[in-house]
Amino acid sequence: MSIPRSTPTPRPGSRRHRPRAGSLRAGNALPAVAAAVAVFLLLAALVPGWLAPTDPLAIDPAAAFRAPSAGHWLGTDESGRDIYSRIVHGARPSLLIGAAATALGLGLALVLGLAAGLGGRWLDAGVGRIVEVLLALPGLLLALVFIALAGPGVATTIVAVGLSTAPGYARIIRTQVRALRTSPMIEAARVLGHSPARILTRHLLPNALGPVLVLATLGIGQAVVWASALSFLGLGEAPPAPEWGAMLAAGRTYLGFAWWMTFFPGLAIVATAAASTVLGRALQRRAVGA
Repeated sequence: MSIPRSTPTPRPGSRRHRPRAGSLRAGNALPAVAAAVAVFLLLAALVPGWLAPTDPLAIDPAAAFRAPSAGHWLGTDESGRDIYSRIVHGARPSLLIGAAATALGLGLALVLGLAAGLGGRWLDAGVGRIVEVLLALPGLLLALVFIALAGPGVATTIVAVGLSTAPGYARIIRTQVRALRTSPMIEAARVLGHSPARILTRHLLPNALGPVLVLATLGIGQAVVWASALSFLGLGEAPPAPEWGAMLAAGRTYLGFAWWMTFFPGLAIVATAAASTVLGRALQRRAVGA
């Protein structure tokens, strides 16, 4: 009877274990492209005149519905306004709503998460039921309900999107706090005589908020998408303000013969969400590797 030969285990440095150079280049290039998009968006939000000196509200009826050309890189709308200029100037309100809503959601989640994580059993159960009810509702539906009660507007959109994102962050903070409160690090701080306030600010909060801040990078892109969706429905900034969701809503009427009016604002929304997701994933991998 012949004895089957065992297949030799390839060494880690062998060719079978070497990652493909193309995959490495693609993996390294994607965060770089996302970072470049993020830099462009930050410049557009902070100094839009550097990138697009044309007035985004300037009307030129004679130049209405111009296709993308050397004079108008991304074409013009029904009033002859330059689409490129409106997209660049529209980055500020879109990113402002996304960042402000994410910050508001994190602040509310911090209060709920700390109350549930540091409080007693009854407080933890009560906050947990509230979070579960909010998580059961779709985030965009919850934002629509709030706007229906409070009225449309930029401030209302920020609060609505922030309230929609808070429950997910609150659950993560509560889990982190519950795990850290009995950790050796916190027990050592108590033995050393540190005050509860110092333990909270120096040890508990930095370690509990670390994973949440990484996820907040992903949340900014989601908040921008939700804010654009609300503006598309007419619940955000009023026309003719250069806001991406409002531009999508205005261009859908002329989609048959002026596709650029909806394509490029939609591309800006997708690029913002994609860049936020890629950078957030890169930060997650770095945090896990650390």
